[in-house]
Amino acid sequence: MSVILVTGGTGLVGKAIQHVIETEPEGSRFGKRPGEKWIFIGSSEADLRNQEQSKKLFEKYRPTHVIHLAALVGGLFINMKKKLDFLRDNILINDNVLHNAHELGCKKVISCLSTCVYPDKVEYPLDETKIHLGLPHESNFGYAHAKRLVDVQNHAYKDQFGDNFTSAIPTNVFGPHDNFDLESAHVLPALMHRCYLAKKNGTPFVVWGSGKPLRQFIYSRDLAKLFIWMLREYDDVEPLILSVGEDEEVSIKQAADAVVKAMGFTGEYQFDTTKADGQFRKPASNKKLLSLIDDFEFTPFDKALEETVQWFLQNYENARIGKP
Repeated sequence: MSVILVTGGTGLVGKAIQHVIETEPEGSRFGKRPGEKWIFIGSSEADLRNQEQSKKLFEKYRPTHVIHLAALVGGLFINMKKKLDFLRDNILINDNVLHNAHELGCKKVISCLSTCVYPDKVEYPLDETKIHLGLPHESNFGYAHAKRLVDVQNHAYKDQFGDNFTSAIPTNVFGPHDNFDLESAHVLPALMHRCYLAKKNGTPFVVWGSGKPLRQFIYSRDLAKLFIWMLREYDDVEPLILSVGEDEEVSIKQAADAVVKAMGFTGEYQFDTTKADGQFRKPASNKKLLSLIDDFEFTPFDKALEETVQWFLQNYENARIGKP
């Protein structure tokens, strides 16, 4: 019997993994396999910053495999305001998960990193060899250092004990169960929520910035399949970028156009160029991924966005929308 524990199991990626496990044919490449038990836990079940609660959780479920998604996350402003919280809380969470997985003799742990771990000044495209080549951007100093340390810990556990611990680095993830709170949401869910409110209130849909920056977006359900594939087939300690190709970058304007179409919004639509654009592009290479799973089919961006908008509209009252 394999017991797969998914920390952060009630968030965007955790919910996507649960969806794939429950809807793909049993025994298929991404479906549930005979003899597998999947457990999805959120912070209400245990505070992973706490050593005792973490230990009790692992002893309760005794996982053989862990997909570690739990983290203290937030947008730009809160990251800048609470650098120590983001550093310390994430170090505690990660250390407790990896230590307990080691103590119980887990066969594999995959931790989720982020492209913000990369140096601020780096040669593009990003690849798996460039994580530690310089300091991360000052704005997410705490979070980025804590996440980098997971890669350091993975190597240390492997070198000293032979543990099979690794990590994944997704690009910009979106999908059902995302965070749509306008105070802290990432760009796509924020665009969806703003467009929804503009349509509801009969006001202009205003997109911050010029719309020119480019991003690589990965649908949460595609990412979920790649996590499941990694769990079963990827046994290298070196991290792996999980992303669409550089040739599939989407501009913020293209993304906003797709949101307008999916929402059926016919009102006034404009860009507020007094607002900052942020980084123009930060492309990541998925060459290593495609060398290992070259037949993987990513969901086309417009289709994935349409599915996410429909989920948002159908679940608005229960979605993470923040204060009105």
